[in-house]
Amino acid sequence: MTTLTSREWALASRPVGMPKADDFQMLTSEAPAPADGQIQVRNEWMSVDPYMRGRMMDRESYVPPFQIGEVMQGGAVGRVTASAHADYAVGDLVSSFAGWREAWTAPPEAAMAQKLPQTPIPDSAFLGVVGMPGLTAYAGLLEIGAPKEGETVFVSGAAGAVGATVCQIAKAKGCHVIGSAGGPEKGEFLKSIGVDAVIDYRAHTDAASLTAALADAAPKGVDVYFDNVGGDHLQAAIAVANQGARMPLCGMISQYNATGPTPGPNNMIMAVGKSLKLQGFIVSNYSHLQPQFIKDMSDWIPGGKVQFRETVHEGIDKAPDAFMGLFTGQNLGKMLVKLA
Repeated sequence: MTTLTSREWALASRPVGMPKADDFQMLTSEAPAPADGQIQVRNEWMSVDPYMRGRMMDRESYVPPFQIGEVMQGGAVGRVTASAHADYAVGDLVSSFAGWREAWTAPPEAAMAQKLPQTPIPDSAFLGVVGMPGLTAYAGLLEIGAPKEGETVFVSGAAGAVGATVCQIAKAKGCHVIGSAGGPEKGEFLKSIGVDAVIDYRAHTDAASLTAALADAAPKGVDVYFDNVGGDHLQAAIAVANQGARMPLCGMISQYNATGPTPGPNNMIMAVGKSLKLQGFIVSNYSHLQPQFIKDMSDWIPGGKVQFRETVHEGIDKAPDAFMGLFTGQNLGKMLVKLA
């Protein structure tokens, strides 16, 4: 069995505001031949996700922070190159939480690894539409948003990995869908996947303008708002929401790089009179939905009801650029780094 050389990214310093290149440090290590109960994996794809920004801060959260000088973690898909584990064979495709590195050796459970099925779906999709972002969209929309046929669903960050999946699941459920995204290319993408109305948030620089645009796009009001952005988008959604509207709060990327407290929506009092439901959620709390999620996606993707796009950076050295690009809207669909 062969030892693999692995280039890896560690956190060099905790970012203040927008992450920058020198907040990351490239390291080199070795992934040795596996001992009993271990597997050796060469990663082929790794994911960068907005939630990772929170892990760069030294604070308590639902996942522990990255430590300075230690290799970071994230989703990855790769192939087993050597195995000393009865359940894994050379050539098996596995997903793991051992991203931000080219190769690794460990017991599967230590890397949160699982063997993936052979499907016609591209391997990279297990980090996107049929991976954590897809399940996030599925769980948040269906469990918290609970859309009914004919209702209006508004999605912010609609051209990202989670948002685009939310839009398409809502369409599959017979809803009228409004998506917010930045720029004409993303707007055209949303129209191509069936979104009924698109708001270019870059044309609306304050909450009042965005609220007016949403009111025009949703003359019957909003029944479900899937929040990926927060800030002005959440304020606009509250203003245009119908009585009893549901709002899954998935993320608030507009605030992830804030260096101080940011103003909340100034119309939160409307949540009382409108009997709104605003509920934050973490996808790991909905792992019990995984079997049904995979079953539904196995029908929707081949049937054309769910399509997906990917923005791919080539090579481990591009991982920080890919990550930083999430916060300036450089991704259409899932942001990925191709390692092999």
